[in-house]
Amino acid sequence: MQSVQDFRLRQGLSCIHAGGVIAYPTEAVWGLGCDLWNQTAVTRLLALKARPVEKGLILVAAQMSQFDWLLHDLPAADLARLGASWPGPVTWLIPHYDRVPDWICGEHGTVAIRVSAHSTVKALCNGLEGPLVSTSANVAGSQPARHLFQVVKHFGLRLDGVVPGVLGDSANPSVIRDLASDRIFRPG
Repeated sequence: MQSVQDFRLRQGLSCIHAGGVIAYPTEAVWGLGCDLWNQTAVTRLLALKARPVEKGLILVAAQMSQFDWLLHDLPAADLARLGASWPGPVTWLIPHYDRVPDWICGEHGTVAIRVSAHSTVKALCNGLEGPLVSTSANVAGSQPARHLFQVVKHFGLRLDGVVPGVLGDSANPSVIRDLASDRIFRPG
């Protein structure tokens, strides 16, 4: 017999495959996600958040190998740094070499990627067999949702699905750090 959580996870995956935008728990806050290759879905997610496309978005994965298409030509030392920080709350800005669409990287020559330790995020990425767009569930400039009722208050029926669950133990969203310069763009 399948659990309710498994059923809701399959519903979330179906929504993503159909070009929808879903909400789900992450390590610290509720997230919004969609298929990174579906421009219509990403555009809709950006509109829900009132976030300009130029800022770019984060991609999350269940394991580092789901980013092989982005990482294959990085130096071994850089790969080791990434691997040492994952899974975990570190988002790295890496060069994308035009391997991601503009609606993901925005105006940047880098793309933000993270390998999550959160069971729901991992299950979604494993179900997709690859990365997922992941951004905090909030309108740009407001506090990220830490409770499902806040997600419903902000977005309600404009979402195509919600995968229920609990947040992880992180108090803050992930650190965002540039791989080339080691500069921190968002402290954790």
